[in-house]
Amino acid sequence: MSGGLKGQVAVVTGSGSGIGAAITHSFLDAGASVLATGRRAEKLGRLGEHQSLITLVGDVTEPDFADRLLSRALDAFGRCDIVVNNAGVMWSGAAHEIDIEHVVAMVRVNIEAAFRVAHVFVRHFFTQNTGQIINISSVLGTKVRPNTGTYSATKYAVEALSESMRLELADTNVKVTCIEPGLVITDLHDHFAIHPKDALGLKQPLQPEDIANIVLTVATQPDHVFVPKVMVLPKHNAI
Repeated sequence: MSGGLKGQVAVVTGSGSGIGAAITHSFLDAGASVLATGRRAEKLGRLGEHQSLITLVGDVTEPDFADRLLSRALDAFGRCDIVVNNAGVMWSGAAHEIDIEHVVAMVRVNIEAAFRVAHVFVRHFFTQNTGQIINISSVLGTKVRPNTGTYSATKYAVEALSESMRLELADTNVKVTCIEPGLVITDLHDHFAIHPKDALGLKQPLQPEDIANIVLTVATQPDHVFVPKVMVLPKHNAI
């Protein structure tokens, strides 16, 4: 959607690869200025150079990182209109087998960090009475499968936060959307012994660009159109 975000400024977390990188590229193509962030400089470097792109390397779980993101966007571009809360990690395992440190890692990134980012940006958007918060959840934020209990729990938390914020901001011009992808081919599953696409028998999982297209569609809706949730599944999804 060429020019659909012209003049707007977006912050995208987890931009080093996968969905975050695809969203960053789609927003830039649509005319937005983007602050992309991630933990690894080399991955952010793969986004390439663009006159409307700046990057910030850092750990989204650091308590002050969300404040730094907003400040950096305002210093660089003078405004902020959209935040895409995308950073996430995934570990699987039955409740009696999963490593507790993996559980803690998911809680810190998928819940604590996501809530910190949402909290900082929603206050800014509320003050200016405009803005969009787009939280990347999962289809597993709406249902549970064996061995995904903790991950599902973290995404259920994102769903609850998104819905409560939507209700609380209903009388403002601040929009809140929860995106619920099915299986997307990203680095999220690189450490799995059996890739979920094989476990589920999916011949054509989603690609990061599929989700980026949906996010861009949400971000470019007219002011009077609110999109609370979008579930995106691969065809013949067995979930």
